[in-house]
Amino acid sequence: MPLDTSTYGLALLRLDGRRWNELRRIEAQISTQAAADGSSYLEMGNTKVICTVAGPTEGRRGAGAGGGSSVTTASGTEVKVEISVAGFSGVDRKKRARGDKRTAEMQTTIANAFASTLFTHLYPHSSIIITLQILSQDGALLAACINASTLALIDAGIPMADYTVACTAGSTSSYAANDESADPLLDLNGVEEQELPFLTVGTLGTTEKVSVLVMETRCQASRLESMLAVGVDGCKQVREILDAVVRSRGKKMLEDKIA
Repeated sequence: MPLDTSTYGLALLRLDGRRWNELRRIEAQISTQAAADGSSYLEMGNTKVICTVAGPTEGRRGAGAGGGSSVTTASGTEVKVEISVAGFSGVDRKKRARGDKRTAEMQTTIANAFASTLFTHLYPHSSIIITLQILSQDGALLAACINASTLALIDAGIPMADYTVACTAGSTSSYAANDESADPLLDLNGVEEQELPFLTVGTLGTTEKVSVLVMETRCQASRLESMLAVGVDGCKQVREILDAVVRSRGKKMLEDKIA
């Protein structure tokens, strides 16, 4: 069923009650799994992701075999990402095959993003494995995976230049409508992503340095600049939320040690 955007022009509110520049509710935890070197759980709206990190461990010959996508840095460090999608995570209730193209693209994007952000030169010829389990999908899936990976890598104690954070941005009008006056939207949900053009942008910390930019829909070039600007501003908001989660966890660890 087509997305009804007729009410947006009247109340400037989206279907879920948000304004154009509002994020959905974001909740996150770190150190959720004691057996892993680093772990996190993140919710962006109804999109829910669990992430675990193994490593850095000694690299072994043939370690890159099997599922997942990996990137090898100049220091010989392998950054590998594996994504598994639960069959109940989406509306269609189908489990994606291991060689699913969409999943492979996300794995490669995430691996490239963190290979350039992590200080891999401190761990030459080692292996860092990021495993993501998607429990629920409702838009901004790639962004949620990147944010969850950042928290898990911080929990694992792997140094990086800064937080790598991501969110989505879209437009209030479809490509076919050719509406030049369409407004940008921040953090699209699943229904909006099915009908509207959108992109996923990732930035490094509080800067406007773009480390990830993925757009899989058609959009007029005149709308792209405003969408990108809204997405970068959204990343700054996400960074503040993730930083608060990390600081809260660090404060709790210090209090436990003092006690």
